[in-house]
Amino acid sequence: MHFVIGFIIIGAAYRWGDWRNWKKYHSTMMYFALGNLLYHYLCANHLLWQLMPDFSLSHSITEMIYTFIVFPATALLFLTNYPEGRMKVVFHYIQWELIYGGTEYVLHMFGRIQYQYGWGFWWSLLFDCTMFPMLRLFSVKPLLAYLVSAVLTVFWVVLFKVPVNVPIELRGS
Repeated sequence: MHFVIGFIIIGAAYRWGDWRNWKKYHSTMMYFALGNLLYHYLCANHLLWQLMPDFSLSHSITEMIYTFIVFPATALLFLTNYPEGRMKVVFHYIQWELIYGGTEYVLHMFGRIQYQYGWGFWWSLLFDCTMFPMLRLFSVKPLLAYLVSAVLTVFWVVLFKVPVNVPIELRGS
């Protein structure tokens, strides 16, 4: 299922992404990837959500598909097609939140994502409602986005009691 998502996003990015101006979106694409890497570092051995690999692939390979393909391609598509006008912008956010929420719902229904430590589908939807505005903010004001990201990261770490003060190898035991 994760491979299918990867192929779909590659096809969508090829079809609707602004590849001629990819450099304009590159830093936001990397910001998205960095966010996922930071999640895996901070939550190592205490993952709030975890993608379950397809076939006999490892969790690491599955995460690399998302970190280096799905998430950067999402940022490219989200920003390439960012509209003008308040209602169009609101619809754009809702559209992407529904895409991500719907995809995660399907993953959850087929056992391809697991939730732990109090995280759940509804928390993911709330996270998506902050994630897409953060992508836009990063594309126009990256320093402010880093500051807001730091505050949001502390919020999530405290709310879900992520044991960042415990060495990674001792977490989850």
